[in-house]
Amino acid sequence: MITTEHQLQDVMLADEFEHLEFKAAERKFASEDLFEYCVALSNEGGGNLILGVTDKKPRRIVGTSCFPNIAQIKTRILDTLNFRVDVFEIMSSGKRVLVFNCPSRPVGTPRAYKGKYMMRSGESLIPMTAEVLERIFAESQPDYSRQVCTGATIEDLSTEAIAEFRARWVRKSGNRALEGASNSQILADAHLLDNGGVTLAAMILLGKPESLTRFLPQAELIFEYRQNDASIEYQDRVEYRAGFFLWANSIWEKINARNEKHSYREGLFRYEIPAFNEDVVREALLNAVTHREYRDGRSIFVRQYPNRLEITSPGGFPDGVTAENIIYRQHPRNRRIAEALQFCGLVERSGQGADRMFRVCIQEGKNRPNFAGSDEALVILNLDGQIRDPRFVQYLDRLAGERGISLNINDFLVLDLVRKGQAVPDELKDRLAHLIEQGVIEKTGRGRGVTHVLSHALYQHVGQSGAYTRRKGLDEGHNQQLVLQHIRNCGETGASMTEFEQVLPDKTRPQISALLKRLKEAGKIRVKGKTKGARWFLEKAERERNN
Repeated sequence: MITTEHQLQDVMLADEFEHLEFKAAERKFASEDLFEYCVALSNEGGGNLILGVTDKKPRRIVGTSCFPNIAQIKTRILDTLNFRVDVFEIMSSGKRVLVFNCPSRPVGTPRAYKGKYMMRSGESLIPMTAEVLERIFAESQPDYSRQVCTGATIEDLSTEAIAEFRARWVRKSGNRALEGASNSQILADAHLLDNGGVTLAAMILLGKPESLTRFLPQAELIFEYRQNDASIEYQDRVEYRAGFFLWANSIWEKINARNEKHSYREGLFRYEIPAFNEDVVREALLNAVTHREYRDGRSIFVRQYPNRLEITSPGGFPDGVTAENIIYRQHPRNRRIAEALQFCGLVERSGQGADRMFRVCIQEGKNRPNFAGSDEALVILNLDGQIRDPRFVQYLDRLAGERGISLNINDFLVLDLVRKGQAVPDELKDRLAHLIEQGVIEKTGRGRGVTHVLSHALYQHVGQSGAYTRRKGLDEGHNQQLVLQHIRNCGETGASMTEFEQVLPDKTRPQISALLKRLKEAGKIRVKGKTKGARWFLEKAERERNN
């Protein structure tokens, strides 16, 4: 803690990254900046923000007139950030220096300001990366999978599973020396043994069926097939109670045996897309094994239908992960399992996990993976097996192949929303602007009534140029006719904005207002009153035109 002039002189010689941040701030330092720096320093283990000192070496004391009422700013920080920051005023050669001593964040809990988890990067403040957040969230959760399985020995592990694990590790690392290592050495190097004891992670990944039945019967996956959603009885059922490496391929073969192929034609060529993509299914299974709660006695269930796959895992989402942020935040509940899978390349092969699943599903013209029905005790992943828009699939293929446009996951999310006619949220607006600039998306409408459609290039590429014109103009013309018809039905009483919102439930109020303005400018309607009391009527010419 820096409370004296002597201590201040000492830290002025230190590197700024050592839990220190210097700012001259002679006359001005925004409260917003103060709050963000306090959060960032707290997230980095605590530190000091020092105002009135230049940040470049050799540092000079220039003094600051900011925050003259120390008691007041301390109270504001506490009220705003919900943690206490000590503030000290130090006088040096007649110049005032302020030191904000920020405490470390709690274990496993990052600090946030206005919903943003802040960290320092050079001289700037930036949102915390997903990797940093993952490490913080992992601090507070005990890793159940690293515990020793009491009573189990190496004899309870399958030599076949260990051989598969070893082979994958050799391919991933290129280290041929692993081929000659003993099973015990392989397990120890992969941290699947703890002081010679067999960990739960080892049992879950490599255990013999009879050993899992004895020690960890819930480490089980149950597969069921039903011909339709209404079927109460399953037509096929298999129970996989063995180490992951003993059934990982078998479960995919079981799913793929009934994996319908959807075909589409482009010119002389015929293409096929399976209902269930192998990479997506394998990633979903990896997630289920890695993230489920093994202290829960229930099993993982995989339920296959002709056009849908449902994977149910015991335990809710890990801390900090939700259905909304799962693309950007991965936090393994069972870290020892995740690390072992990384050794043998399975985690890396799956790319960015949920990111990859979403991207592939969109590329194949399917609905995104969704987690409807999930709660704090259960995660339910639904994978769509139907090709919803073959033309969109063709367009994405040519977009990359012929125009060389590289798309990230956020671009795919934006394109998917625009394809469906859904609004693009604020956090994706920068990618929307980028795609408009690239000519991939076009604006329609004016002012606050602007909407977006996939560009003319889409329909040219797939021989549907007329469909583009129809799609771009159909909504506008159709909506105008609905509005005019409703006003006509209302007669002398006129129509209100509330009624228009019922007529056009998929449009926002600004979009409806823009449409009404265009009809008014075209001489078709007039308005009486303002704001909530406004009512719209047909102009005389429009009334007579339809009589």
